Amino acid sequence: MTLLSLQRARFNLAAHRLSQLPADEGVEVAFAGRSNAGKSSALNALTGQHALARTSRTPGRTQQMVVFVLDEAHRLVDLPGYGYAKVPEHMRAHWRKEIDAYLNCRASLHGVVLVADIRHELKAFDRQMLHFCAASGLRCQLLLTKADKLSRSRAATAVQNARTLCSREGWDAGVLAFSSSAGTGVDEARQAIVSMLAANGD
Repeated sequence: MTLLSLQRARFNLAAHRLSQLPADEGVEVAFAGRSNAGKSSALNALTGQHALARTSRTPGRTQQMVVFVLDEAHRLVDLPGYGYAKVPEHMRAHWRKEIDAYLNCRASLHGVVLVADIRHELKAFDRQMLHFCAASGLRCQLLLTKADKLSRSRAATAVQNARTLCSREGWDAGVLAFSSSAGTGVDEARQAIVSMLAANGD
């Protein structure tokens, strides 16, 4: 496989339904997280592109499954943010159904990047996603975002707490402190994602 770089990512399409995604071939890594966790900012930092993923002061802007291609066989998929209260219930129900189908049925899905705010304990959705990945044999990388908002010691404690939780629950997930603005954890996260994409890729 040729050297894979996240910086080569480019927008491909935005899908409202699973059936609108590209052919289920190659390798995908999905980005998941609550709407206010900084998922779009993380994607931009990881790809080195300031406006690849839309960011907004209003959480919940990602209302579709957004596909970014790296090459003909490797993709990143930005899933709709979870838990944003102002999204109508029928829309939330739709995305629960579509995301569940995507996670359970997409053969090209090889890993999940789970984005969570380091300042708060992992929420029910975060725990469910970690459990799902472990039960499904999907690789998972947990990015604890907004690490620049905490002191180094508090950030380190948050990371250790998350690692302890994962170990106790049997969730085989990597855990990193991450900051889009400060660059914390960006290189390590890139390496983890490229490794996911390279697994069984060719």
